Amino acid sequence: MRPAILFPLFAETSALPGVGPALARLIGRIAGNRLVDLLFHLPSGVIDRTWQPTLSEISESRIATFTLNVLDHIPGRDPRQPFRVRCSDDTSTVELVFFHAKPDYLSRLLPPGTKRIVSGRIERFGNRLQMVHPDHILAPERAERLPAYEPVYPLTENLSGKALAKAICKTLEKLPALPEWQEKTYLAARGWSSFGESIRAAHAPRRETDLVPTAPARARLAYDELLANQLALALIRERLRTRKGRVLAGAGGLTARARAALPFSLTDAQEQVLAEIRADMAQPLRMLRLLQGDVGGGKTVVAMLAMLSAVEAGAQAALMAPTELLARQHLAALAPLANAAGVRMDILTGRERGAARDQVLAALAEGTINILVGTHALFSEGVDFDDLGLAVVDEQHRFGVHQRLKLQSKAEQPADVLVMTATPIPRTLALTAYGDMDVSRIAGLPPGRLPVDTRLVSLERVDEVVAHLRRAMARGERAYWVCPLVAESENLDVAAAEERAGTLRQSVGDRVGLVHGRMKPAERDAAMAQFRAGAAQLLVATTVIEVGVDVPQSTIMVVEHAERFGLAQLHQLRGRVGRGGQRATCLLLYQSPLGETAKARLATLRDTSDGFVIAEEDLRLRGPGELLGTRQSGVPDFRLADLAVHAELLAAARDDARLILERDPLLESARGEALRVLLYLFERDEAVRYLRAG
Repeated sequence: MRPAILFPLFAETSALPGVGPALARLIGRIAGNRLVDLLFHLPSGVIDRTWQPTLSEISESRIATFTLNVLDHIPGRDPRQPFRVRCSDDTSTVELVFFHAKPDYLSRLLPPGTKRIVSGRIERFGNRLQMVHPDHILAPERAERLPAYEPVYPLTENLSGKALAKAICKTLEKLPALPEWQEKTYLAARGWSSFGESIRAAHAPRRETDLVPTAPARARLAYDELLANQLALALIRERLRTRKGRVLAGAGGLTARARAALPFSLTDAQEQVLAEIRADMAQPLRMLRLLQGDVGGGKTVVAMLAMLSAVEAGAQAALMAPTELLARQHLAALAPLANAAGVRMDILTGRERGAARDQVLAALAEGTINILVGTHALFSEGVDFDDLGLAVVDEQHRFGVHQRLKLQSKAEQPADVLVMTATPIPRTLALTAYGDMDVSRIAGLPPGRLPVDTRLVSLERVDEVVAHLRRAMARGERAYWVCPLVAESENLDVAAAEERAGTLRQSVGDRVGLVHGRMKPAERDAAMAQFRAGAAQLLVATTVIEVGVDVPQSTIMVVEHAERFGLAQLHQLRGRVGRGGQRATCLLLYQSPLGETAKARLATLRDTSDGFVIAEEDLRLRGPGELLGTRQSGVPDFRLADLAVHAELLAAARDDARLILERDPLLESARGEALRVLLYLFERDEAVRYLRAG
């Protein structure tokens, strides 16, 4: 249960004085609905109001504060004209300009013949000075109410900075004195203050340097968030590792038959990873292992041999893919190995309904299905395994910790779990998203795979690209044309793909297929089958083909508006071609002029084919939240930490978490109790439940 000391921070923002339902909705849109969300909604800028020049000193547009004499009011000729209030100091005059003004209100605010302190952006308009809608207007006796430094917060439409700042100020007043969860010696060495002092300092910047992630207050808060993450993962890992698993060690007969059916030998890297997985499976503790391998690195065959090992040991195995397209492709690719080994493999997706679904479920519960391939449907209600021993999750970045724990719950005895990704994960992101797992990595590409020749081509030369495709298709080659992401809208993505397919048919002939996410599964499968068979030579697609689509004969990948895609996503798309050992080309079509970030991103892809180098650069350029093209459930959403900047703090947090649990595994010491507060503050509640005491 959440500690009582945190109750005030988890109250709704509508509980704040002056925050009604309409304002609460606006705040919720940009920050969140609770006070803790406001606490972590840090400023993105700062306004310095300490410059107090005379009017005659103004030479450029900037924010300044003046003590002025109010001279007179000059209403507009009609309501659409601005209302002007003329003021002066000893050196010159200035006009305060108000649109949609209320004259009565301005008469009370700025009575002629009085002095007022006025702060805002002043500029020259022709030969006159003016200030449009001053930020602050105060009587001299209230001068202390003018903030010398004013934080600027990220806003949303119709939400004023003043209203948000006032709500945050009220939230800070409710911040309780929290116990210190960090080591005092570490705080002293870093020059950091307490959590309360740091959060208040972060909301009260005085200069631009106070806003950078490495500023002392922000670094302290980032470390708190990273420590909460690492401690939670360590607790989950401890729970998973110490809960008794089962020994899954087979004699090797089934895997030997499957190996004999392979048209190639495993690489040294594949053999090493397979040995690591089998060693884990043979232990009486539960396996939780992440298998990383670049696009086309041969992860799936390793997973299949691991699943056959589980079947040899008398258990069942499951392979879960993020899309039906990928699940069916896995079934088609692995069925020959299952047949060679003499085991039954079947599939379960949302498409299986009625009697067909009932038959699969009955066979699964009886244990006559040895290996089941499927989508999220694998862990839906009513899907019961006879004896699930190994669960393999493909494209792990699309699943969060909660989902993989739910999948494990399908087993009466704790199942071993192997999660795979072809999206190379930077070390810092691997630590935060997958710190509860052991990690294996298949380095390099299989023998015979050539690097894809990657070229950047301006969209102005699209006719040349189409002519190149026409010649390649005449030689019998196959190609993809990936249409751009359009304004986060799948409907617009589909429209762009349909339009491009139409124009390409006019240019290269009718052998143009189309695949997008809004098609019915049967239609999509039919289009893919035509492309695989060569009936269609050019496949126009949205990013539905990003992951796992395997047509070895395809040699050309065209990505339209490549500047709109993430690096990791482009790398995935490029990995769809050249899978049959032939030379392949990836043409990245971009719209000129390119921004600096887009230019750096595309140049990185052109210059390297190492997915791990690409992933580190993508993290630097885009940040963790967008690393995989869109926000994915497996990636923690940090509000205070920046993984591209705080890698050193992350490593320290990981070491600290390990040390904490070695010394105080139940978090019972004074620091342990404080750390429980930290976990609840950053909403790692589930980890607290994993404490062996609870």
